[in-house]
Amino acid sequence: MIDFRFVVETSSPDFTIITASRNYGRFIGECLESVASQEGVTVEHLVIDARSGDETSEVVGRFPRVHFVSEEDEGMCDGINKGFRRARGKWVMWLNADDRLKPGALKAVKEFAGKNPAADVIYGGWDFVSERGERVRRMTVMPFHKASLIYLGCYIGSTATFLRRKSTIHEGFLLNPSFKYVMDGEFYCRLSAAGKKFAYFHAILADFRIHGENTSLINHGKAKDIEGLLRAEYQFSESRAIKRFYGSSLTGKLMLDSVIHSLLFYLFLIRKGIVKRVYRLHHPLQELIPSQSKR
Repeated sequence: MIDFRFVVETSSPDFTIITASRNYGRFIGECLESVASQEGVTVEHLVIDARSGDETSEVVGRFPRVHFVSEEDEGMCDGINKGFRRARGKWVMWLNADDRLKPGALKAVKEFAGKNPAADVIYGGWDFVSERGERVRRMTVMPFHKASLIYLGCYIGSTATFLRRKSTIHEGFLLNPSFKYVMDGEFYCRLSAAGKKFAYFHAILADFRIHGENTSLINHGKAKDIEGLLRAEYQFSESRAIKRFYGSSLTGKLMLDSVIHSLLFYLFLIRKGIVKRVYRLHHPLQELIPSQSKR
């Protein structure tokens, strides 16, 4: 096991950023730079690496204030959970190795948190960017709605979401390693079921990179090969389990409940579109700093 630690402060930083990594050396430099360049906050950045065989360790070595741990793990959830257990920050997030924070994001979140002291989870919007880092489209969401989270699916982006450590991770809330695709959706549903408060920050906080290795339906939802279809079905099965456990199983019959849940999906999809339009009319998108529009 490789475990290099460079930051020795004993007080809790404002934020802990957790990056689980495996062979993403071609992207991770941008991720680390986006965190290192944040101003007006104190940050602990943990890179939990699953024994990458590429240039990851060399790239991370250029950022001496990063905590770098390289050891075998049992998948993404395990890597992120290792980071959760090590985190010291008042607020914690996981930032994928191929994603980036927007300039000024952490300072803006800290200020927003100060105005929302009851919030256990703060989430915002993000930009989808191409493999080369060019913006593809902008994703704003809506204020928290538990039923939409359950029946519509995880409309909250983990790459733009922050957890108050004291009231979430410190209380034992970790990702469920049984989930391979929708672990964030199940995690947020579990936090909501426990009464945790979600606060929506109407600002663009991060970049989510789209490329050929994303573990989401962005890639394999329209697959024509059997392996891709099986992965898509696995992801759908995780979403169905969330609906049945955190929502309702009206008939107790899997197929019939799936039909009902499909109808509810489109109902909440329509609701989402209406709520987002109305919200945008009355709440202008908060700009962080002018340089974000150039990224």
